[in-house]
Amino acid sequence: MSIHNAPGSPTLFDFDNSYARQLDGFYRRCLPETAPKPQLIRLNRQLAKELRADADQLASPQGVAVLAGNLLPAGADPLAQAYAGHQFGGFSPRLGDGRALLLGEVIDRHGKRRDIAFKGSGRTPFSRSGDGKCALGPALREYIVGEAMAALGIPTTRALAVVATGDMVRRERALPGALLTRVAASHVRVGTFEFFAAHHGPEKVRQLADYVIERHDPQLAGTERPYLGLLEAVTERQAELVARWLGVGFIHGVMNTDNMTLSGETIDYGPCAFMEAYNPGTVFSSIDRHGRYAYDQQADIAQWNLARLAECLLPLIDPDEEQAMRLAVAEIEAFPERHARHWLAVMRDKLGLDAEGDAAVDRALASDFLELLQQQQADFTNAFRALFDAANGSDAAIKQLLGQNPRYTEWQARWLNRLAQRSPAQLAIMQRANPCYIARNHLVENALEAAVDRGDLAPFERLLGVLAEPFDERPADALYAEPAPAEVTAAYQTFCGT
Repeated sequence: MSIHNAPGSPTLFDFDNSYARQLDGFYRRCLPETAPKPQLIRLNRQLAKELRADADQLASPQGVAVLAGNLLPAGADPLAQAYAGHQFGGFSPRLGDGRALLLGEVIDRHGKRRDIAFKGSGRTPFSRSGDGKCALGPALREYIVGEAMAALGIPTTRALAVVATGDMVRRERALPGALLTRVAASHVRVGTFEFFAAHHGPEKVRQLADYVIERHDPQLAGTERPYLGLLEAVTERQAELVARWLGVGFIHGVMNTDNMTLSGETIDYGPCAFMEAYNPGTVFSSIDRHGRYAYDQQADIAQWNLARLAECLLPLIDPDEEQAMRLAVAEIEAFPERHARHWLAVMRDKLGLDAEGDAAVDRALASDFLELLQQQQADFTNAFRALFDAANGSDAAIKQLLGQNPRYTEWQARWLNRLAQRSPAQLAIMQRANPCYIARNHLVENALEAAVDRGDLAPFERLLGVLAEPFDERPADALYAEPAPAEVTAAYQTFCGT
């Protein structure tokens, strides 16, 4: 099926749709459902500028009609991508975009190819029994958490817009519907490879791998083992991504293989949350009953997911099955060391240490500090920020958090001794590694409740503004740095946005 643009369709984006052009058979074309009464709730003007789009035009009635799925812009070629996935360890052979559509791709101001996709645009051929819709709350959650992650410097998909559709969607109760426009480096997932490995065999996997190499790792084209190189590149990106999650206390909540991108971006902000009191076993997701995706399990799960990618690539890595297995296993077994290297780099920045010190000494400093946080049930974000203040000569806050623990005095002496070796530039790096403000769960929930239940977007906008500049402490924003009451955190759960 070919979907054509109507005469007079607005030219909002300069589309260049490589996925549709190069991967015929990897998707099903589909049109978004129409929204009865679309209303623009939030437009990301800064992101629109990055995409070389006119924000004023996007905010116009015609632009809102496009962002609501009611009008197809010139050059769009909407399609639902096919993928499978391991969900909580069990393989689901046919998933796909059940409530999402890839509208098209653009080349942004930095020369990078970006997907523009809808989420909540209605039923697709992959919807199964779902309605394909999205409620306003989950759409706003994805917007605000994605923007918070971007401001923290963590690779992430981002929201371009949220539009209220004017209809209601049925979940536990009737909720106002919304359509989110998401921007990503690409939407190719480990689960995309799993789908074609399971249903179509090595040649389709090769076609997909060649596309990913061309798009994300062009330096691998023409090398002796490009598909092994692809596995190595994805492994490296994921090792760093998870280390950076851990550095801000982020818990993804649903690290299924269909939620792991080949690009190394964070995707899917459903049951995600930020840890407050440090506890490595922290789980917030209501569906993660056994702690599979707990804070301290995320690196192990990333390695497990990458092993599933490696299985798909085996026939491409080497024609000799045993040799292919040896090469792939070596890459997967190298993941813990890669992740440990990135984790140490993250923690060195957070502790104000340069990269020249003894790795074992620095790793022990980091691990011992985290143990102190756990013993005192100290807030992860605030403790590291207090440590930054201590490095600046003001240690009242860190002593208030940890000073009653006798082990802190011993740790502090070791840290100050190591800190004395730092360069002057390291203090600025330390500041940018330790935010004052994160998307604290109770603040996000309060903002979403106001927006959904009372139509009041002021708390959402205020929180969004604070999170846009997370590293600069501002007295006027002191409330946004305070943890939730312990009883709130103890009972807090997050839920999938489906």
